Amino acid sequence: MNTQNQDEIRQVVREVYGEIAKGNTMGCGCSSSSCCGISQTPGPAEYTQYIGYSPEEIDRVPQGADLDLGCGNPQAIAALNPGEVVLDLGSGGGFDCFLAAQAVGNQGYVIGVDMTPEMVHKARLNAEKVGSENTEFRLGEIEHLPVPDATIDVIISNCVINLSTDKAQVFREAFRVLKPRGRLAIADLVAKEPLPESVRQDAILYTGCIGGAATMDALNALLTESGFADVRITNRFELKETPMFSAMDEAVANRVISATIEASKPEHSQ
Repeated sequence: MNTQNQDEIRQVVREVYGEIAKGNTMGCGCSSSSCCGISQTPGPAEYTQYIGYSPEEIDRVPQGADLDLGCGNPQAIAALNPGEVVLDLGSGGGFDCFLAAQAVGNQGYVIGVDMTPEMVHKARLNAEKVGSENTEFRLGEIEHLPVPDATIDVIISNCVINLSTDKAQVFREAFRVLKPRGRLAIADLVAKEPLPESVRQDAILYTGCIGGAATMDALNALLTESGFADVRITNRFELKETPMFSAMDEAVANRVISATIEASKPEHSQ
């Protein structure tokens, strides 16, 4: 993918998710019911439960934080401890940040980073609703994190890294900001095989979290090259088996899975 096309896709992603934050569209960047293969028949709460959250977790976040954008539950693998500092890549309306903030408690802290001004604004309003004092939302790109070196215990992310056109840079930045022995806990869409160039270059499929999905082998290589150890990528479910995906994009859905991605920064890393 050339630089011009990367910039174009990045701008489309920013615009689409800005509209979602403003309530002008829904789900994975779709303005219609299934433009990226997702049927919006289930409501947000039903969809969120399907991808791995409990009703109790959903009830513990402010109304409006769940934007129906995830593809898994990074909290389930993060094993957060009281007092830890957590960074959420692509924090959206703050859904995962608020759950993480409860897990780390008042002695911990959660930072959400999102490149869409409307999302950051929405997340800050959500934090005000519930008086969340141990959360902070920053405007920035996940390829260029507004976070100092070696200050984060755990990085979480939910169906966002697939939206980046430079995943190698995302993982280099993640490695930079993590403390030694820090860890990644990511839910994302992953390709079972390399996607056709026509899919990868399609801006709509990219904003729908499909076109940018990398293969397990590619992700493993990128994480290892960035310095991470203990890389584990686990298949959770195939999109073709879910009730959210329509036959319109069945050929694409057959190539993509929901997976968890775990890794750690070695203890003696700089």
